[in-house]
Amino acid sequence: MSETFRFYYPIQVRYGDLDPQWHVNNARFLTYLEQARLAYLIHLGLFDGHSFLDLGLIVADIHIAYRAPIALMEELRVGVKTVRLGQKSLKMAYVIENPSSGQVKAQAEVVMVAYDYHRQVSVPLSPHWREVIAAFEGIPEYAEG
Repeated sequence: MSETFRFYYPIQVRYGDLDPQWHVNNARFLTYLEQARLAYLIHLGLFDGHSFLDLGLIVADIHIAYRAPIALMEELRVGVKTVRLGQKSLKMAYVIENPSSGQVKAQAEVVMVAYDYHRQVSVPLSPHWREVIAAFEGIPEYAEG
């Protein structure tokens, strides 16, 4: 994959992830993205892993391109990065790959919206989040256009 990722999260394929064809079920790919996203936010110090109501993000859009099947016990990792910081949202890119072979299993893009779960409304992305993510990823704090 041509994109570079500064953060990877290892995934252990479980028996319950499989479909009747003995491949990882397509719905489990979403779970892998979610696990990696939470680990990414914890790594950046933006989430303490305790209250999801205080996390302040909600999924708005997901696109997954499935490239190859995943088998039981296959070594996997998920690369996560933020590629764009909007006014109230951020766009994240993902790759699910076998680190030994380099084979890409899936690529994904997810748009997350900054959200106040207590008031049930979208809110501007916090300046602290912008600063931390932009510094880690080497991207502008505000998207152009």
